[in-house]
Amino acid sequence: MVHNSSVLPVPDYGDVRAEFGHLVSGCGLFDLGTRAKVAVTGGDRVRWLNGMVTNNVRDLVPSHGVYAFLLNPQGHILGDLYAYNRGESLLIDTDQAQLEKTLATFDRYIIMDDVEVTNLSDKMTAIGVAGPKAGETLRAAGFEAVQLAPLQFVDLSWQNRAMTLARGDNPAVEWYELWCAPGEVAALHDGLKQAGARLAGGSAVDLLRIASGVPRYGTDIRERDLPQETEQERALNFNKGCYIGQEIVERIRSRGAVHRKFSGFEVRGPLPEPGTKIQVDGKDIGEITSAAALPLSEGERNVALGYIRREMAAPGKELRAGDAQLTVATLPFTHVFPSRND
Repeated sequence: MVHNSSVLPVPDYGDVRAEFGHLVSGCGLFDLGTRAKVAVTGGDRVRWLNGMVTNNVRDLVPSHGVYAFLLNPQGHILGDLYAYNRGESLLIDTDQAQLEKTLATFDRYIIMDDVEVTNLSDKMTAIGVAGPKAGETLRAAGFEAVQLAPLQFVDLSWQNRAMTLARGDNPAVEWYELWCAPGEVAALHDGLKQAGARLAGGSAVDLLRIASGVPRYGTDIRERDLPQETEQERALNFNKGCYIGQEIVERIRSRGAVHRKFSGFEVRGPLPEPGTKIQVDGKDIGEITSAAALPLSEGERNVALGYIRREMAAPGKELRAGDAQLTVATLPFTHVFPSRND
């Protein structure tokens, strides 16, 4: 069960408990058609994109990617994305729900630059495989190059079909993505299922996201949030030079002036709805953004994500949200992932 403010367009397959089990204990196979792909080409592409996002695109080596935020001049988060260096182009990967705003923001800032932005979403889609057996399942299906670092990718041919294998950056489980033409999805599904992968639907994948402590833009990260409040330091580079919103990010870093932080919570009692205020001694100190009942083998375990005042964020701190009692937890949530030594 997930309490989430966004609709999950990816279908479920009828047994969320089993599907979640494949993702955390075996190998789950899932659709990533809700992700959009955008090509950035032209001679100024690297300099231009480096000036648009919070992470370092200028020094990004070929066949690797970075996670980054897109900010407004006030330092608030307009969206999040991955940027990959494909040599002659940069590939942007973001959620379809963010695509219109992202493209409009890009268009606004292409002035005299030799830059062209092309939406590839009708030509390129993706499927994912995740879990402790994801690598061996890919090898069993005939994919050789699975020794990839997080956010590294390789272009390859599988059964005479051209596609790209990319390693994700989920902190809790092995996560791979296969970028391909829409017409190749059915063959990929068949090959991976024959190799041992099991289908996982949108609800199970979102449970994995919450259990991994990964915030979703539009749910856990909103335009009113500041980058350092999200605890996603992986999206920030403080040595890359100027970009939109950089002055605010640097000011926060130099002054240490960030009062809230994204946190995880163990929940006892009813699962709180997103937006529920978190309290201590009757005073509001934060809010819930996502909550889920994780279907573990030993029984359901209620957890939540949200923001609280930094001084209240020590692991083990007891708080309240509505009728539920919260305990501040480290992320990813411990004891969920059998392959991790928590």
